Amino acid sequence: MYDVVLLTLGSERDAPGGGCGSGDACCGGTSDPTGKPPAEPGGERCETPRVPVLACADALTARGARVETVIARSDAEVDEVLARLDAPARPDGLTWPDPDSKVRLVVATASDAQLRAVVRRLVRRYAPPPSRRPAELAGNRTVPDLPPIGVLPLDPARGGPHRDLAAQLGLPRDPAAVAAAVLDGGVRRLDLLRNDGGSVTLDGALLGAADDAGRPLHWRGRVEVDDAVLTDGADPILACAIGNAGGYATLDSLPLLTTGDPTDGLVEVAVAVPVPTRATLGRKKKIRYEVRRARGRAVAVIPRDERVPFLDDGVEGELSRKRSWWTEPGAWAVFTG
Repeated sequence: MYDVVLLTLGSERDAPGGGCGSGDACCGGTSDPTGKPPAEPGGERCETPRVPVLACADALTARGARVETVIARSDAEVDEVLARLDAPARPDGLTWPDPDSKVRLVVATASDAQLRAVVRRLVRRYAPPPSRRPAELAGNRTVPDLPPIGVLPLDPARGGPHRDLAAQLGLPRDPAAVAAAVLDGGVRRLDLLRNDGGSVTLDGALLGAADDAGRPLHWRGRVEVDDAVLTDGADPILACAIGNAGGYATLDSLPLLTTGDPTDGLVEVAVAVPVPTRATLGRKKKIRYEVRRARGRAVAVIPRDERVPFLDDGVEGELSRKRSWWTEPGAWAVFTG
């Protein structure tokens, strides 16, 4: 039978970007000015396992699994959990995942940013240095097959265009169904976007911002997808979407990405630019938006403005220099129902 670790991210993680991988907030909340962990709805602190975690643990135990719940408050504590997935020592000294491990990992997530934070630590643990690249590593990958993850969403499924990754992938949300998937379900391998800033993207990124009234703020930059140039930096850009899945497919009612598929080995990129139309007699010029799309193995964005705000798997940031994303086909995986 399996040993199952139920991992929840606490409020004191020391990863760049703060708690749970998303600003200084824990589980999507805001930081208390006193420095105490923010309260969950109803006053419960994140340091106490939430009800879905306890229900999933009970369902796993009822099936004979040995279950441990861990609340990690730092990257070091996340790494301690991930070390249980290591293979025996290799002659080349590389740390490598064990494909036959009897340890299974379930990550309780209140946001895609939390899941991303754990996958980022997996990549940092198992990605070999370029100078020690082993012969068995596929030519289109910089990481081996990462161990599959059970995903336990802590919040109900949300409707609308911005569904979380679990909803997009059709993963179970009920704790008992998650437990069944981890013990009996299949494994679905998914593409991963790595970037030269040292992080990863599971769903997608959206570059651009809006003013206080919600109107888009234009910015300029060069956007290249493989050999295709979507804009050379001369056009004002409304938004640039970089998609691995489909969570960033629309901006308000404007369709951006149309074919997001986290299993096709490609990244989809869309750039929306304003295009003035010719004025008719007695009428002012109108502005329409043109969306330019491309698909490929890699995308590079070179901002012309000093700073370009973005969201990457829900994590806020600012782009001030060239950033490149590339696809790692099938690099990470989830347990499916």
